[in-house]
Amino acid sequence: MSDENKDQQTKTAETADEQITGTPAPDEDEFTKLQQDLDRFRDLAMRSQADFDNFRKRAAREKEDAIKFANASFLERLIPILDNFELGLSAAKTEAQKSPILAGMEMVAKQLADFLGESGVTAIDATGEKFDPNLHEAIGQEESADVAEGRVVRQLRKGYKLKDRLIRPANVIVSKGKPAA
Repeated sequence: MSDENKDQQTKTAETADEQITGTPAPDEDEFTKLQQDLDRFRDLAMRSQADFDNFRKRAAREKEDAIKFANASFLERLIPILDNFELGLSAAKTEAQKSPILAGMEMVAKQLADFLGESGVTAIDATGEKFDPNLHEAIGQEESADVAEGRVVRQLRKGYKLKDRLIRPANVIVSKGKPAA
């Protein structure tokens, strides 16, 4: 078949397409452009779907955290009251042994501790522990023959955590190590 015959057949096919659809047959450049557009929109759709899935997961996590830590501000306000109550309780223990008021205060202290425990609050006991800036706030340092360097000598104020989130760091004195001779 000659080149002239092939060109004639291609023109005849294009003319037939034009007569059936009412539009001229697309040439190779238009087809490539349409394919690129299709690929681009397919990629855009996949990215949009992935973004939506990430948003849905993030929203679920945020909702879970909001439920989990809903009482955090209430508990943050309650803890200083608990500190003052514990100070009063320790003062009452030194003043009068086995008085009915002391027994009542001890019962209230136990109820408060139980309430906080049920709410997911745990006290941070730092005495003797290695200093951790994520849980402890160093108020000072002192030399100690008994406590190794970098460990907590004593705790001045309790720290508290709500589940896995720190509500208040423990105020501590950290050991410098053995005193110089």
